[in-house]
Amino acid sequence: MADEGLRPIIVKRIKKGHGGHHGGAWKIAYADFVTAMMAFFLLMWLLGSTTKGDLSGISDFFKTPLKVAMGGGSGSGDSSSVIQGGGTDLTRKDGQVKKAEDPLQKKTYDLKAAKAALEREEGQRLQTLKAKIEATIETNPALRKFKNQLLLDITSEGLRIQIVDEKNRPMFALAKADLQPYTREILHAIGQVLNDVPNKVGLSGHTDSTPYLSDVGYSNWELSADRANASRRELILGGMDETKILRVVGLASAAHLDRKNPFNPINRRISIIVMNKATEENVLRDGAALDVPAQVAAGRPALAAAAAKK
Repeated sequence: MADEGLRPIIVKRIKKGHGGHHGGAWKIAYADFVTAMMAFFLLMWLLGSTTKGDLSGISDFFKTPLKVAMGGGSGSGDSSSVIQGGGTDLTRKDGQVKKAEDPLQKKTYDLKAAKAALEREEGQRLQTLKAKIEATIETNPALRKFKNQLLLDITSEGLRIQIVDEKNRPMFALAKADLQPYTREILHAIGQVLNDVPNKVGLSGHTDSTPYLSDVGYSNWELSADRANASRRELILGGMDETKILRVVGLASAAHLDRKNPFNPINRRISIIVMNKATEENVLRDGAALDVPAQVAAGRPALAAAAAKK
């Protein structure tokens, strides 16, 4: 028993061995560094070869990616290869062949230049009409003998065609609105030519300064207006579209052609105006603003009463 108590105690110590030297860790770090450098140089190359418009689009994408992605076009990638709303530009070839466009850029129009172009076109149209009427007069033997009574010129209102009296060849019967046969022939020929242009037409009747007043108050004002209206009817009978007529007025002796001699026969005339666009707009605007009952009442009480009954 005593021997058993002296049995030696054996202590076992486990030695923990140290791992080997970290020989592979630096290789992994170096590989990460090389990869990062490659990515950096690739980024620099892309930034150097990308257009300014695409750079702006990329910047916008990272600011508001959802908005740009939904809109498509510039900002959602290369704007030359993307159609707004999605899809690819099938006309695109290899590489960047189109400059990025800003869809928010608004187009501007030069209204003054456009208006000037329209006025030039209209002026050329009226000049062509003038030349055609002059050619019609020259080629028509029946009209050629009245050449001196037909005056054509371009005014601020448009093309003016004036049919004037001669001393021994008046257009109308004395103090009446009855047209002479040759006046009808002239108006018929002009009426056919006026259909060649879309412009509206105005007519005005004129008399000289010879006093005229009938017992019933019929004066040069009524006479000039009736002559203008008689000319309107003959133009339509000659083939002119009646919807082209926009204005018929009588001016009596208020606007002489020969102001130095108010009794000159050429002051008795019919003036046909092929209106330009500005004149047409002015007539329509003035007509829309005209108070018809008040104007009628100022000039013709009988007509004012008739208008009041309607």
